[in-house]
Amino acid sequence: MTPAREEAGRRLVRAARDPAKDAPPPLGDAPRRFRARVAYDGSAYAGWQRQHDRVSVQEMLECALERATGEAVSVSASGRTDAGVHAEGQVVAFDSRTLLPPKALKHLCDHVLPPDVRVLRCDEAPEGFDPQRDAVRKLYRYAILPLPDPSPARERCAWRIAGPLDAARMRDAAARLVGTRDFRAFRNDPGPERRGEDTVRTVFRLDVLDAREAAGLVHVEAEGTGFLYRMVRNLAAALAAVGRGERPPEWAEDVLRSRDRARLPPPAPPEGLTLVRVDYPDGW
Repeated sequence: MTPAREEAGRRLVRAARDPAKDAPPPLGDAPRRFRARVAYDGSAYAGWQRQHDRVSVQEMLECALERATGEAVSVSASGRTDAGVHAEGQVVAFDSRTLLPPKALKHLCDHVLPPDVRVLRCDEAPEGFDPQRDAVRKLYRYAILPLPDPSPARERCAWRIAGPLDAARMRDAAARLVGTRDFRAFRNDPGPERRGEDTVRTVFRLDVLDAREAAGLVHVEAEGTGFLYRMVRNLAAALAAVGRGERPPEWAEDVLRSRDRARLPPPAPPEGLTLVRVDYPDGW
């Protein structure tokens, strides 16, 4: 993030906390559980999770909720997105003693939030709802721009590489990675707290949409129960290597079986990745 963008984010945070604004509505005695779907362009943020010295999406949303409710609010999410990653359907939950209805919370937050963060929907949640633990399916989309394109807007949300890409070869490789498998080879080191986690995941669908189907972009869509640290970006990088003819389609499955991250190229950059949707048992 550039210094100018960083300072702009800080100004927005300070504005959200400005005590000179109108007084917030009164609070009730007991907290209520809320859940919301949030969309954001992650280009200007240090990822979802609150950072000590950089502006995050979580911090922006918590500041907006503090402004709307008059109390400090802690927000949890269905998963952490890295710096530069986008979302069309991130799901969050929070508790508040506000007496406001959910729709009013949504409108008040959007009034305070910058244009690159928006609350799409807000409802009261079932008791004990956890956006990460209760999720049953997630859909990510990775966008690749395989041709020169001078449009800055497209480069903010896609990985520009030297094309072309052979989508048929990519689909062949992708089909070999669907199912309940050990995806350790497609996980970057998550740090000491999470190194011992189970690396078995279920991928329901791994599709490749070519440039004719995706307005000049190549889309890799990954849908599953959940994903390991940088797993989708590693899947995209592997499929791109196959699409460029650098590896045969069966190589992707060989890497999967090896459980060896060192056999993969670096992960695809964050700007191409979008969290599209998170699904729950109640259909919300």
